[in-house]
Amino acid sequence: MPGSRELTATQREALLATLQDRFEAHMERHRGLEWTAVRARLDSRPGKLWSLGEMERTGGEPDVVDLVAATGEVVFVDCSAQSPSGRRSLCYDRAALDARKEHKPKSSAMEMAAAMGASMLGVGGYRRLQELGKFDATTSSWVRTPARIRTLGGALFCDRRYDTVFVYHNGAESYYAARGFRCSLKV
Repeated sequence: MPGSRELTATQREALLATLQDRFEAHMERHRGLEWTAVRARLDSRPGKLWSLGEMERTGGEPDVVDLVAATGEVVFVDCSAQSPSGRRSLCYDRAALDARKEHKPKSSAMEMAAAMGASMLGVGGYRRLQELGKFDATTSSWVRTPARIRTLGGALFCDRRYDTVFVYHNGAESYYAARGFRCSLKV
C-alpha cells in the first residue's frame, strides 16, 4: 500500500474482510449500525479505503465508532488497545521536527496523519473513544493541540491510567517509544 493511493483488488477485499470482522466482534462500539450500511458507504467512497488501509497497516485497528446523522457519514477511529505501533517515536509536527538539532525522529504525528488522509484525534475525540473501552493503558497518544499552546512550544498527549483518562503536556519536539497518535476518518 505505501507509495500508491490505490488498493489492489486483493488488498481491498482483505481490508474489507478485516473491517467487517472487527465491526462484528465489537458491536458495543456502534450500536444500531449494520455492516451492510457501512459497506455501502465504503463502496461509494473507494478513496477512503486507502486511508483506512494506512490506518490498519500502521497498527491502528480502525473501527466504526459513530454515525453523523445529518450527513450519513460513518466515523472510523483507531481502536488498537495501545497507541498504534507503526506510529510511535514521532514528535508532534513539522515545526517541532525542524527544531530538533540532533536525534531527529523519522517524522511527525501531524504530518503522518495528513499523509494517511486522516485526522489526528483531539482531546474530546480521545475522551469519547475511552468511553468505548480501555485504550493506552501502557502507551500514550499525541492529540490535536490548541494553537495557543502550540505557539508556546507545547503539545498535548493523553493516556489512561488508574482507570482515568489524563491529558498532559510536553515540548512538541519530544518523542518517546511508547507515544504515538490515533486517527479518525469520516467516510
